Amino acid sequence: MGKKLALAAVAIAVLATGCGGGGTGKSSDGPVKLDFLSLAWQKESVEANKAIVEEWNKANPEIQVTYVQGSWDNVNDQLVTSFEGGDVPDVFHNDSPALAGFASKGYLLDLKDKLPASLRDDIPQAAWDTVTFDDGSGGEGVFGVPFLQESQVIIANKKLLDEAGVRIPTPAEPWTWNEFGEASRKLTKDGTYGVAWPMKSPVNKVLNLALNFGGTFFETSGGKTTVKVGPEEKAVLQRIHDQLHKDKTADPSALGMGTADPLPGFFAGKYAMLPVGVYLRQQVAEQAPDGFEWVTLPPLKGTTSNQGAVSQTLSVPADSKHQEQAVEFISFFLNGKNQARLAKGDWLLPTSQEAASDPSITSPENGWDVATASAKDLVVAPFLKVNGYDEWKSKVATPVLQEFLANKISLDEAAGKLVEEGNQVLERYQR
Repeated sequence: MGKKLALAAVAIAVLATGCGGGGTGKSSDGPVKLDFLSLAWQKESVEANKAIVEEWNKANPEIQVTYVQGSWDNVNDQLVTSFEGGDVPDVFHNDSPALAGFASKGYLLDLKDKLPASLRDDIPQAAWDTVTFDDGSGGEGVFGVPFLQESQVIIANKKLLDEAGVRIPTPAEPWTWNEFGEASRKLTKDGTYGVAWPMKSPVNKVLNLALNFGGTFFETSGGKTTVKVGPEEKAVLQRIHDQLHKDKTADPSALGMGTADPLPGFFAGKYAMLPVGVYLRQQVAEQAPDGFEWVTLPPLKGTTSNQGAVSQTLSVPADSKHQEQAVEFISFFLNGKNQARLAKGDWLLPTSQEAASDPSITSPENGWDVATASAKDLVVAPFLKVNGYDEWKSKVATPVLQEFLANKISLDEAAGKLVEEGNQVLERYQR
């Protein structure tokens, strides 16, 4: 998810020795026992997760949940070992791209007809689309409950915006990419770049923003998926490249940075704007010098403001001995009130419509109103459905996009490599 931090190696041992689904259940003298593998890592988020588990346990003495701390760094390797060994956590936290492969192998419970209407109806279909995959037998199933999502916004130095006289965009009237380019030009002066694009990991950012112009990067015909890089896919890439090498409004030295790396320069006035994920607001709020005024600007608009979305999810393994109770726990854990708490703890966007109207995440403080409003622009990321995407991303797209953005190859050369080398990768997954 862009911010993966190892928190507890003990989770490896817990999973390897049996994470609770292997037969520990209600007996004549005890409750059903469930293990919940959580990947929460920020302090506020861990506290919210544990508090909700504790509330469940107090209200449900017959179904007791144990919180197990996991890590984004190695969760999928742990889960494969767990699935294949038959010792599974009854509920586990992950993100939606990981679920497709697990679902196709029969590792996950299809939740399609098992969730209460109150939860199903509170989450928009666009979010459910991120967890709907081939069930391995020709049909489609729902293999997780989506509860947190991330959008790309712009964090900006308010003083510099005011001095440059640029219009402050709102969710109702966002900037177009052309307005963003013009604002970047006005803000580039006196040792300040208008924008820094941290592109150490460029692929998801570029692909998600490409949907602003209808760019999908993949197309499927006759059951075969191929890479597509046409005008729609090139639109955002060309605009970022122009800022770097034509307009000189973006700092080329920021290209190799991770998402949070430009913050010292941002606070020092070296960069006026940072296009980043909404979660970075937390670090800005915590690290900004006294008196530093910053503002969250809404997603940019091309032909639309659509962005690709992936979701954080909760799922139930097919091998859990306590599926019904696991679904009951998930339904409680992800109700509207609790999703608001989880979103606040992670500085992300809840999928719950009830949560999205909660005053705690709709106030102007720290840009929550703008961040939460941006959820309306999220649609299922096309690459979620592509078998072989991870290899294409790591072996082809990452180095090619880095070369292009560094001005070492042309856009047409980049497009050719993405398609030709990409299709060679995808072909292996479609035999």
